[in-house]
Amino acid sequence: MKLFNFPKYIFISTINYLFVLLFVYAAASKLLDFNTFQNQLGQSPLLSAYAHIISWAVPISEIGIAILLVTKKYHVLGLYGFYIMMVMFTTYIIIILNFTSFTPCSCGGVLEKLGWTEHLIFNLFFIILSVALIYYYSQKYIENKRIFKYIILLTILGVGFIIILFLSSDNQTKRNNAFIRKYIPHPIEKVAEYQLESNSFYLAGIDYDKVYLGNYYSPLLIKSIDYTTNQIFDNKVSIDSFNLPFQRVRTYVNPPIFFLGDGTVPVLFKGNLNNFKASLFSINKGYFTEYFIRDTTSVGFTTISSYNKRLALGIQKRTSSDFIFKLNDTTLIHSSNTNTFHADGLFLWNNKHQKFIYTYFYRNSYEVLDSNLLSLYKGKTIDTISTPILDIAYYKKTNTYKLGPKSIKVNRQSATYGNLLFIHSDRLGKYEKDKILTFAKIIDVYDFNKNNYLFSFYLYHQPNQSLSEFKVYKDLLVAIVDNKLLVFRLKPTYFTSELLN
Repeated sequence: MKLFNFPKYIFISTINYLFVLLFVYAAASKLLDFNTFQNQLGQSPLLSAYAHIISWAVPISEIGIAILLVTKKYHVLGLYGFYIMMVMFTTYIIIILNFTSFTPCSCGGVLEKLGWTEHLIFNLFFIILSVALIYYYSQKYIENKRIFKYIILLTILGVGFIIILFLSSDNQTKRNNAFIRKYIPHPIEKVAEYQLESNSFYLAGIDYDKVYLGNYYSPLLIKSIDYTTNQIFDNKVSIDSFNLPFQRVRTYVNPPIFFLGDGTVPVLFKGNLNNFKASLFSINKGYFTEYFIRDTTSVGFTTISSYNKRLALGIQKRTSSDFIFKLNDTTLIHSSNTNTFHADGLFLWNNKHQKFIYTYFYRNSYEVLDSNLLSLYKGKTIDTISTPILDIAYYKKTNTYKLGPKSIKVNRQSATYGNLLFIHSDRLGKYEKDKILTFAKIIDVYDFNKNNYLFSFYLYHQPNQSLSEFKVYKDLLVAIVDNKLLVFRLKPTYFTSELLN
């Protein structure tokens, strides 16, 4: 009989020591790189308010449970502890996958390399094993019904504890009762909707009857969608230089021409939509982070100034005999620490007024500059955050700074056309309810030429999805929400010809 049970004993003991190894390894990984672990918890949308306590409690609990698991007298207690910890970890992952934006994994070691779905499967596997071992060791002393009652009770406690943390944690503040929006009922109407193959598309440009899309994973593809006839074409771009170390290619269209560029090389190609062939426009003229088409001979861009290491605005312009490169590294508002994201934002070109506009992400303002990048004036949005509220973590291991969930993003995406500046914000003003944000986005409209707030409206879309970006051309507003392209018409009652033309 003993010989018959011996393999079973070996198998169960192996699983038990696997539990011990898992928790000892996980705890050691966290403690050996404690700075990274604590920072990742601080950037978690669930645990940021309790990061300091949890950063110590989790590895200490893991070590304590591992000790219980190898102690014969308290072995079963250790199994119950292992089970509830795995339930809490799994509940955390489920909430991350379904109710929050991406957050860095705080497991440490090899486990940190797993994706969230793989983590979920991994944890569920160990939960099943722990239930089996609890049942095996407890059935000698406790009735089966009581064992499962204990397991159900521990499950409720573990899940409930994480949900309470989720609901009470100091998440990003979205409400600001200091301003009131003026909402216009239904100032836009949907005229077309297209299901895209993936969410890797971005808006490359718009003209009278077409929307042009680029694809992050197919950098030489320009998809053109004729929203008047519903015809869709995939156009392959050919360039005259393929042997460059491309890393982050992005295409922009301004009919009849398009630009293809990569600021990490740095290189720009210019092509014609008639044949989708592009030739070299510039190379090694200066690195850039983002760029856009200003006209057929020039582009605007953002970069890091080599002089003061700050975010700067620039122009590349090609003439028949010369190449002009201009840089403005003084207009944008920075903090004393150049790594703190204070100046981050979106750079735009308004063709009607021949002006540049820069909207800050983390403050209630925007910059207006002339066509030569000379600062003209600063505009204000209706929000009241003039000094950025940022949650910044420094990672010693990689010498990098990262933003956490408690950073308040005042202005998200923005677009301009005619006299108007359109800004997407998810900050809630007085009397606004947050439920609307699950199926609509708030767009605030400004007459930037007069520095006036005009009104706001809702851009409705499929539930629980994010607005990637949007652009405005004449009386059209085009947006990408997850893997859908939405085309709206701006009603002339509110968007008059005086404002748009």
